[in-house]
Amino acid sequence: MERTIHFQLDLPATPKEVWDAWVTGDTFFAPESKIDPRPGGAYEMYFNPDAEPGSRGGESVVFLALQRPHMLSFTWNAPPELAEVRAEHTHVTVRLEALPGGGTRLHFREDGFGRGGQWEERIKYFRYAWGKVVLPRLAYRFDKGPVDWAAPPDLSDYLDMVREIGE
Repeated sequence: MERTIHFQLDLPATPKEVWDAWVTGDTFFAPESKIDPRPGGAYEMYFNPDAEPGSRGGESVVFLALQRPHMLSFTWNAPPELAEVRAEHTHVTVRLEALPGGGTRLHFREDGFGRGGQWEERIKYFRYAWGKVVLPRLAYRFDKGPVDWAAPPDLSDYLDMVREIGE
């Protein structure tokens, strides 16, 4: 059976606004990025932009598919400290569904995980990172505005908004 990381998040924004936050370099995801929104285009997120190339974060990551404003899909890698699986990319799909009365339901899914070795650590790492950091930051962004990377926000008020869906 395919293992997945799957979350849902309802946001007070239109699908187009949420789409734009993912594909225009909006500051919710990482302090710096390289984004070329086309299949095969770069979707690199630099969580540690001052680090040596290869150790900055989501490097060598690319878009797989885009359907504005409803879906985007991209590859994803492991953090540098999980060197055994860093070059083995998984797949992330973000689907955006307009809600009756306004707002957007975001469906987030990552799959393509291997087994054994550092794969188990990687899954645990990203279950936390997506569900307790990245997606709460997106909720914060639509509540308070872009993230100030010099003073990252307390996300505790946004954690309950992100719902994990079982594997």
